[in-house]
Amino acid sequence: MLERKVQEQLRAWKNRPDRKSLVVQGARQVGKTYAVERFAKESYPETVIINFKETPSAAAIFQGDLTVDGMVQALRFRYPGIEVAPGRTLVFLDEIQECPEAITSLKFWTADGRYDVVASGSLLGIDYKRPSSYPVGYVDYLTLRGLDFEEFLWAQGMGRDLTDTIRQYFDAREPVPPAVHQQLMEQYRLFCALGGMPEVIQTYEDTSDFRRADEVQRAILQGYLYDVAHYAVASEKIKAEKCFLSIAGQLLGKENHKFQYKVVERGGKAAKFYSSIDWLTRADMAALSTNVTSASYDLADYEIEGNFRLYCTDVSLLLAMRDFSLKQGIVEGTLVGNTKGGLYESFVADALLKSGHTLHFYRSESTKREVDFLVQDRGGVVPVEVKAGRAAANSLKSLMSASNSIELAYKVADANLGVGKGGIVTIPHYMAMYI
Repeated sequence: MLERKVQEQLRAWKNRPDRKSLVVQGARQVGKTYAVERFAKESYPETVIINFKETPSAAAIFQGDLTVDGMVQALRFRYPGIEVAPGRTLVFLDEIQECPEAITSLKFWTADGRYDVVASGSLLGIDYKRPSSYPVGYVDYLTLRGLDFEEFLWAQGMGRDLTDTIRQYFDAREPVPPAVHQQLMEQYRLFCALGGMPEVIQTYEDTSDFRRADEVQRAILQGYLYDVAHYAVASEKIKAEKCFLSIAGQLLGKENHKFQYKVVERGGKAAKFYSSIDWLTRADMAALSTNVTSASYDLADYEIEGNFRLYCTDVSLLLAMRDFSLKQGIVEGTLVGNTKGGLYESFVADALLKSGHTLHFYRSESTKREVDFLVQDRGGVVPVEVKAGRAAANSLKSLMSASNSIELAYKVADANLGVGKGGIVTIPHYMAMYI
């Protein structure tokens, strides 16, 4: 049983006196259904579960007048063994993107206030079967991604007392004891080879077999490609798939990781493919990191349109785009060249996304200064430079010396924690999740 941080968020939602209907969103296979069902079992005497993919006929409950009393009566007739009582029953509407009327109904559940309703679905950011009346202002949102490294350690049998201790070293800016640091680096490389998809991690936990885990990764990737084929409009299907599958080449096959349309297709242009990039990000299959002209708050004001990097929303997907031997190189630490640098940049992007950050980077053609990530925190900007090894962070030092507003920066490297000059803190790769 995988322990997820989302359980705490779900409990916090239930304890809010002003809670609205809750929408748990995220890409496929990140564990949305499992998380809600486990929460329901722990927190409610009974649960009504409707999966609109498994039982599309259940959509009939939400046809006609969407009064709460009418929907409750229909639920009781369809599920006669469940009382459907206020305060006792959780109504769980799974794969809700398949039933637009059920999405619309969330407004009326919230306005009524007697029943707790959780909806879950993927592809909620695209136009597929968009409801005519979306419940704006009537729902709370919770975004779920794959496991982060801390959750992976819990899956490995390491308790929260250990992960809390790692966090304490980070907060105190103290190095981790060498023996512990070495073990954590080994565990981190294992995590990077598996990615954060729950089924992949559970498969490895059950079998200790990388081949089996790799098969699951590739099956999930095929599922994502199926979503493109099934849900994208006809004009975007092939283009979106090409853009998605080009991510590995964009990040691992060249030194400059800026997304280039010519990698997607010879002679490719933004006019042809940018709408496909937009579809992938709305579907939560990929995430943008946008270049900025200045490392200043608010970064959104300095974005360079069309100048971006593209990452998979979980590194499992990226790994499935490459040969199985890549995993061996990650675990054994034998990677070299652009592949190594691109992978570790992707690993840190994965950690930052799972911490809730919006990604930006800084690359100046005139000064040749480049910083891999810029994130915002408490009204300021925090630069993050990623090193696969222990190379000097010259661009980071240059940026810090030229800025009067940036007080803290991180160099993420194959090294223990250390505090340098000018506000630069070196942290090991596995601590990127704490930024």
